[in-house]
Amino acid sequence: MIFENITILDEDIKVRENMYVGIKEEKIEYVGREKPEEDYGEVYDGRNRLLMPAFYNAHAHSPMMLMRGYGENLALSDWLNTKIFPFEDRLYSEAVYYSTLLAMAESVRFGIVSSSDMYYFCEDMARAVIDSGAKANISRSITSFEPGSVKKDPRYLEAMELVKNFHGADDGKILIDASVHAEYTNTEESIKDVADFAKEYGVNMHVHISETQSEHEECKERHGGKTPVRLMNDLGVFDTNATAAHCVWLEDEDMDILQEKGVTVASCPVSNLKLASGVCNVPELLKRNINVAIGTDSVASNNSLNFIEEMKFFALLNKERRRDPKLITPEQTIHAATYAGALAQGRPDCGRIKEGSRADLIVLDISQPHMRPVHSMTTNVVYSASGSDVILTMADGKVLYKDGNFLTIDIEKTIAETEAACGRILTELQL
Repeated sequence: MIFENITILDEDIKVRENMYVGIKEEKIEYVGREKPEEDYGEVYDGRNRLLMPAFYNAHAHSPMMLMRGYGENLALSDWLNTKIFPFEDRLYSEAVYYSTLLAMAESVRFGIVSSSDMYYFCEDMARAVIDSGAKANISRSITSFEPGSVKKDPRYLEAMELVKNFHGADDGKILIDASVHAEYTNTEESIKDVADFAKEYGVNMHVHISETQSEHEECKERHGGKTPVRLMNDLGVFDTNATAAHCVWLEDEDMDILQEKGVTVASCPVSNLKLASGVCNVPELLKRNINVAIGTDSVASNNSLNFIEEMKFFALLNKERRRDPKLITPEQTIHAATYAGALAQGRPDCGRIKEGSRADLIVLDISQPHMRPVHSMTTNVVYSASGSDVILTMADGKVLYKDGNFLTIDIEKTIAETEAACGRILTELQL
């Protein structure tokens, strides 16, 4: 495919108009103002269109599509213990497959091509992502309250098999990460076991960190004043490429550790607002050159995967919180949504419109009234655009969504199967 006469956000997030972008197989082969001699096949008319890197969701729980709108108006601990955990206890393979497939449909509809997913029934998740044509970093979240090693725990063994069977699957679209759920759901020994596992297999790490003030302070009480970041670091969690989700209640020393260890922070602004957890101090993290990406968390706590909406909250919240309208530029926001997320996932050849990069791209319709006039295209993308403006989503050079049509997913069947699974679980909960 070749995009002709299209406005793009280039590798430096600079606006360039009337460009040609040629795609060959899974990569961007040509970017330039002159029409190339090479025949790239299908021609895409780019007039009144913006081509930009696709989005990378740095923290997600895709199968929780089943719980959208279930358990509203509750604090995190109540939400988890009274609603989410009982529902999750009744999950089964087919339910997870179709709910993940529905998450992929919503993702590509809103321009997300790859998600960092932490959950279980991970083989079913991987199958769904492969069938959708999207990408994912999938981790089997480990929780353990029992003393002793978890190396013989079925969950640990499942994670090990997942790495062996799926890491690098589908030409690298599927990557497997290691994961401990959080400090408050694990013993020190279980955390160390999983950290050692990540180093042994050379995979990324994914963990919840300091999402709420109570989590942060109670960790210090349990561990002799150590914060979740300090504890995880001491146990080796950050000795591999790691993503720390939320990071709302970080202290200065925590930020020093994250900077030193090269940890990505996945900020989840909408979920943190909805659960009244607080606001991640993104400006301070950026000042320290910490890689900050954007996550949606699950639709049970969001309640959508509308990534442009997520970007707007990401850009706005700290302006109000710190009383400084200069904080977090549109360019910083777009970087967090694209290349920063790709780096977090260990995909450095993704997330930019650059010759040689993988063709993970989206097209926005910029002809709509809410996108005009244009004083700054990047400003319009972050503050004026809507998720519905995404009219094409491409992963590794393959179009997954175009003009309202899902090209790899039977959306009617996927919705029907997900709703049937939800109904079955709700019935069991009422028995």
